[in-house]
Amino acid sequence: MTAYIDKSAQITEGLRKSFQKGDCKIANRTCYGYDTISNGELAVNETQAKIVRWIFKRYLSGDSMGKIAAALQKQGIPSPTGKSKWNREAISKLLSNEKYTGSVLLQKTLSVCGAQFKNEGELAQVLIRNHHEAIISADDFVKVQRVKNEHAKSSVQEPVMKLS
Repeated sequence: MTAYIDKSAQITEGLRKSFQKGDCKIANRTCYGYDTISNGELAVNETQAKIVRWIFKRYLSGDSMGKIAAALQKQGIPSPTGKSKWNREAISKLLSNEKYTGSVLLQKTLSVCGAQFKNEGELAQVLIRNHHEAIISADDFVKVQRVKNEHAKSSVQEPVMKLS
């Protein structure tokens, strides 16, 4: 058991060092709106990027996540997982993903005994700016986070991440 823990600690430490150098493969993990090109880097998928821009625009115009999800379904646009129905959670995750600004935030979560938890300051996060082409502006991203926090006043608020 000790050998397993030591190996796990070594892997974790190696990942953290690669985060700090900004050369980890996790930074290139694709999300809706992007494809991975032959050299492993992220490239904008313009078809999906138009939808991402539309979602941000609608949310900033006052549409709820439910209304946005319903409109996407009505238009026949498949969700990021390929399903015909979008849901509020998918919209919320998309609106919270800093990758759309061209930046990557690493170490958002941490693992404890095999369970994954949101990193709430236990470990230093690493923000890599200008990692790839942006789909939305950092200003619009920050505005969306503020609106989301305002809507979540009754629950625990997440801090607004400054990208500018």
